[in-house]
Amino acid sequence: MGISSSQIGRVIGNVVQIGLRTVLPPRCGGCGEMTDTTHAVCAECWAGLRFITAPQCACCGYPFELDVSANIEAIDQNADGKTLCGNCHQKKPAYDQARAALVYDDHSREYLLRFKHADRTDLTPLLARWMFQAGHDMWGDATLILPVPLHRRRLLARRYNQSGLLAQRLSRHTGISWDGLVLRRDRNTRSLGGLGPSSRKREVGGAFRIDDARADRLGLAGANVVLVDDVLTTGATANACASSLKRAGVMHVSVITVARVVR
Repeated sequence: MGISSSQIGRVIGNVVQIGLRTVLPPRCGGCGEMTDTTHAVCAECWAGLRFITAPQCACCGYPFELDVSANIEAIDQNADGKTLCGNCHQKKPAYDQARAALVYDDHSREYLLRFKHADRTDLTPLLARWMFQAGHDMWGDATLILPVPLHRRRLLARRYNQSGLLAQRLSRHTGISWDGLVLRRDRNTRSLGGLGPSSRKREVGGAFRIDDARADRLGLAGANVVLVDDVLTTGATANACASSLKRAGVMHVSVITVARVVR
């Protein structure tokens, strides 16, 4: 019996993988230590990661320290009876739902810094898998995945949009189409790091727009969009993007990030 071309291809692929692991051994995305397999996390870094699980705000995904659902008098609820944090009860965001995989802290920050600024794009599958799991309840109704865009100057300097890489990978996980051009960032905003909520809101106000011609081709009006970003801090960027999308006729905007700030 002869060997098929697919079998030969698998053998060659395995040899290439072994060669790559010899020359470029897989390393932990958090500390850089060598690991046994690609896209893995060492035991020490894994122990330090704080994954966000229920209970959490039904809108923004802010994690509650205790299961407050048993004490109805101590929480705020919307008209649907969903548990909201105080901020979302006081003023609902422009987006409809947000979820994050991790609490943003010293441990998760290492992954994001390496991913964004140290060319560790090999972390994309790992981070996207965590995001896919964190947003498990938003994929069923979603019709389009969109990354938060970078301004062209920042894109040229960084050479890639980290949110675009995550959106593309999430599209592979879910089978939902993604697009990186319909939502545009026309104004090159300064870095939001170190800015307070009000300053962040002012900085991103009017920075985003919709490419109307592309929106028509995609059927953006009436769509259920999942917006992808790396970190949710105050929600200013997510709100600005969601506002632009809603003005273009998008029906529902969910936000998924690798991490979110918890104060």
